[in-house]
Amino acid sequence: MKFCITGVNHRTAPVEVRERLAFDAANISDALRDLKHRPGVLEGMILSTCNRVEIALATEDGAEAARCADEFLAENRHVEREWVTPYLYRFADRDAIHHLFRVAASLDSMVVGEPQILGQLKAAWSVAREHGAISGFLDALLTRAFSVAKRVRTETEIGSSAVSVSFAAVELAREIFGNLKNTTVMVVGAGKMAEAAARHLRRCGAPRLMVTNRTRERAAEMARQWDGQVVDYERFNSVLPQVDIVITSSGAPHYILTPEQMKKVVEVRKNRPMFLIDIAVPRNIDPAVNKVENVFLYDIDDLQRVVDSNVEHRQQVANEAEQIIQEEVDRMLVRLRAREVVPTIVSLQEQLEAMRAAEVARMKGRFGTLTPQQEEALEALTRGLINKIAHGPISELRRNAAEPDGEQLLNAVRRVFRLGA
Repeated sequence: MKFCITGVNHRTAPVEVRERLAFDAANISDALRDLKHRPGVLEGMILSTCNRVEIALATEDGAEAARCADEFLAENRHVEREWVTPYLYRFADRDAIHHLFRVAASLDSMVVGEPQILGQLKAAWSVAREHGAISGFLDALLTRAFSVAKRVRTETEIGSSAVSVSFAAVELAREIFGNLKNTTVMVVGAGKMAEAAARHLRRCGAPRLMVTNRTRERAAEMARQWDGQVVDYERFNSVLPQVDIVITSSGAPHYILTPEQMKKVVEVRKNRPMFLIDIAVPRNIDPAVNKVENVFLYDIDDLQRVVDSNVEHRQQVANEAEQIIQEEVDRMLVRLRAREVVPTIVSLQEQLEAMRAAEVARMKGRFGTLTPQQEEALEALTRGLINKIAHGPISELRRNAAEPDGEQLLNAVRRVFRLGA
């Protein structure tokens, strides 16, 4: 049996290619049925995300796995095979296992350490199992990949730091407030990063959201999206004392928040802290606001410095994770080779036992009637001889299962004892 992975990701193919190759919930069932019934395919799985599309295949030894994957993608996604092939990467056997473990541990992601890919991989595995496209080999391999990903997250700090500007803002807010469950967030403007930061804050527990924008319709649209409250742009200053976290992304040509304004706001708040995130360019908030006591102001450059530092840290941690992946690949290969040896050992034992039983039956015909004691002695003698004959080959098969020449020994034993495939 052979294992291979064929696919595209954010490094090998532009988004317009990934879009054409992507699978969704509406077509994944038919695609898996198509994949499973292709000649030589024993098991298969489709992983499709915004950044990657991968086909994992377990095939018969003689099957052309690469050709099968290429033809499947071309025919199923209705593209020319010659068009898609240049964007594809391929991994086989050990390299494929190594790649799978790296994907599960998010070492192959656009943002190293992001947690979403593991959930996406589990979902792909679950769907493939439901449709009978995964059984013994891939099931065991994917289950191990999930354990490897958990080990990487447990033993390293791969996912412990924010590596996007919007999430860096959330992490800084947590440092200031500790618990976000009692905070109120105001978004001033409709910038993409402000929108992303507000979304992260809501997901992390901030329960109340206010939205203001010079165009009220846009503010109302954002408020509906997050179940928030619209505040008229002309009066947002008057509600600032109710707000703990302010995200500004307005196109105003001048500062909309000044030190004098913020001193009054903090006074009304009775010196409770406020966190201001200025993601606008040009800036919406006067930098001098940061000198106001109990006001914490961060602009986009501050957040980017946090992100850059965290990215560098994650890359260092990724090197530790790579060592774990190498260890786990070696362990998995030992397990897989041991599994391959077992059927041969069982066949050898069954064949030798059949030969022994046939010879004992033939000799009994010559000896005539034997006493129970004689029959017992004959059984013990012949079984002992068979066990001694089998001991050497079986011990060597087990000992060399994980060695580079283990497959050669396996094939040699099969030929010597005529065990077939």
